[in-house]
Amino acid sequence: MKFAVFDCDGTLVDGQAAVCDAMETAFREAGLPRPERAQVRRIVGLSLPQAVRALVPDAGAMRQSAAVDAYKAAFRATRESGQLEEPLFEGLRDLLAELHRDGWQLAVATGKSSRGLEACLAGHGIADLFCSLQTADRHPSKPDPAMLEAAMLEAGATPEETVMIGDTSFDMTMARAAGVRAIGVEWGYHTADELRAAGAVAVAGTVSELRELIDG
Repeated sequence: MKFAVFDCDGTLVDGQAAVCDAMETAFREAGLPRPERAQVRRIVGLSLPQAVRALVPDAGAMRQSAAVDAYKAAFRATRESGQLEEPLFEGLRDLLAELHRDGWQLAVATGKSSRGLEACLAGHGIADLFCSLQTADRHPSKPDPAMLEAAMLEAGATPEETVMIGDTSFDMTMARAAGVRAIGVEWGYHTADELRAAGAVAVAGTVSELRELIDG
């Protein structure tokens, strides 16, 4: 068994603009100050409720809940209008196909909702490459290891057979908690130093370098 689990936002796809736009809309509708985009980028990867709490910890439960609901509505409206842009990072489509051909089982563990992840993967025509999809609406938020443990259980893989690939310290901490080898990527939301400090055994600067690191 060779099992590779990928984060989605910031690792497979570049959804930065869509996330920031939806968060700004959500905060405006909830009567909250507009969040700085740099702050929003820092919390990508957390579940939506936890991300909102991290951005406005003193806003109160009602306004935080209103922002969560408004974010969901804004993101859904963008997707249904056909205006949602979440492009795959260059080279990732070929990497996933190569890993699949070489006998790797693939999965995703993400802060996205199930609906959002399925739409994203289907839109890029890569949904069939994955044997397990784990999302924040069915598990505790990263860095809790629950979704990674669920992916391994579904694939029949052990921690020793598994590698987690992600772009945030949340991914690396989750992998470490699950006893899984963690590899970071530099093209996402957290720095290489942060990824290493959180438990990454290595950080890839390019997709070709990532392939070499995955193979170990």
